[in-house]
Amino acid sequence: MTRKQLNESVEYLIEKGFDKPEIGVVLGTGLGKLAEEIENPIEAFYNHIPYFPLATVEFHAGKLIFGILEGKKVVVMQGRFHLYEGYDLVDVTYPIRVMQRLGIKKLFISNAAGAINLNFKKGDIMLIEDHINLQGGSPLAFKNVGEFGNRFTDMSEPYDLEMRQKLLKIAKNKNITLRQGIYVSVVGPQLETKAEYRMLKILGADAVGMSTVPEVIVANHLNLPVVAISVLTDECDPDQLQAVNIAEIIEIAATAEPKMITLFRELIKNV
Repeated sequence: MTRKQLNESVEYLIEKGFDKPEIGVVLGTGLGKLAEEIENPIEAFYNHIPYFPLATVEFHAGKLIFGILEGKKVVVMQGRFHLYEGYDLVDVTYPIRVMQRLGIKKLFISNAAGAINLNFKKGDIMLIEDHINLQGGSPLAFKNVGEFGNRFTDMSEPYDLEMRQKLLKIAKNKNITLRQGIYVSVVGPQLETKAEYRMLKILGADAVGMSTVPEVIVANHLNLPVVAISVLTDECDPDQLQAVNIAEIIEIAATAEPKMITLFRELIKNV
């Protein structure tokens, strides 16, 4: 990754009409409906943006959308990238760097995840307080990283405390149950074994997924305040483990999605 590549990506989007967005949003698996609520949308498909990776997962749309939401300029990633698609961590997080160069001052992230904490149920939503990186690498581990920020990025409070507190207040006012917990990110795409779920519980994880952590690391590298929500789509009980059903996961994500949209819309109003 070079400054020249980033500049070309950004220039293409500015020419399309992406005009100084204030907030960036990353939409996870089965969580694309927020994009439909954007006013005066301008779309840019990933395969048209210079140096952008391509979304290869069938339920990820693969486009950036710019427009107005709750009176604020937003840029929304409808579809994200994962290590399991064959990309490296620099590719996976490239869009975060592009959105920051476009002008965003806050980043909201969503994902679909499995509940390891058995007090949480499928259909619940969880505010991520902290994370564990089990993806075996870092999106900051490349030669010229120092050109883009501090190589040794502090991660003592990776998820913005002020925005987290606002989300908890919004959830209370809207009568939405918002869990709080630790998210662990693994490579995938295979789901975990019973032994792996037991290990992740011992490590202190409340939910497991295959995304988000690289994007959060890069947001911190860029001094970009970030907040993240997991929609819990399955229960990872190693003593009663059921075979995974991707169609059911997408269905549960869609059922819980309105709660996530309410939280993000209200937060956009309040930041």
